[in-house]
Amino acid sequence: MNETQTQTAAVQKTPHTPNQVITEVPHAPKPSIIIDVPSPLWYYRLGPVKNFFSWFSRMQRRRPLTVTIITSLTTYFLGDLLAQEIGREPYDPTRTIRMLFIGALASIPGYKWFLFLGSHFNYPSTVLSITIKVLIQQFFFAPIFNTYFFGMQAILAGASPSAVIERVKGTVPESVVSSAKFWPAVTALNFTVIPAHLRFAFSGVFAVVWQTYMSFLNRKEERPKPMGTLVEEVKVRVEEIVRDD
Repeated sequence: MNETQTQTAAVQKTPHTPNQVITEVPHAPKPSIIIDVPSPLWYYRLGPVKNFFSWFSRMQRRRPLTVTIITSLTTYFLGDLLAQEIGREPYDPTRTIRMLFIGALASIPGYKWFLFLGSHFNYPSTVLSITIKVLIQQFFFAPIFNTYFFGMQAILAGASPSAVIERVKGTVPESVVSSAKFWPAVTALNFTVIPAHLRFAFSGVFAVVWQTYMSFLNRKEERPKPMGTLVEEVKVRVEEIVRDD
């Protein structure tokens, strides 16, 4: 081992802080130690989180449909559990199974829809492109999906055709208005900074909250007696949970 190699090995064995970078300059007599701009310690503790998302991104590219279905099932499962917890009713596994079935059926079309929306309506103006995508999402996709969701809930619960129509009429208008308050910012962020293959999964993070609301609204319509507005009922349920804890 010559002198340069000995020095390199010695430097590489020397403990150094996360902000200390050891680099070798070509044709230089010895390695250089460069101290970069100090970074917060929490940045280096995000390694496991970064590794998870890198792994998830690779899996999404390799098996997009499988990962999409699993992501959707997870979203619907968590959303229903939270809704049932807020509702303060005995846990109903049949209700969860209905949610999982509905989520599984909607997962692939939803994934394809995000790919379609991302590859269309792209104009020289980024602001115009995002605005058009958000409007299409809210005025086209949201009413169709919400009709599917609440209609399937009623059908799987054994409701008659007239009851299915009434369920849709009682839930879709309110849910579409609520959707316009919740999803536009998420959609804009999704199509601005998130890679195309991860957009469905990104929306799934927020969909946990949304599916909780949808499940709760559906249950509200299933009840035989009026319970007041959904917002008032959620407030009462949350206060009860906090008080019990």
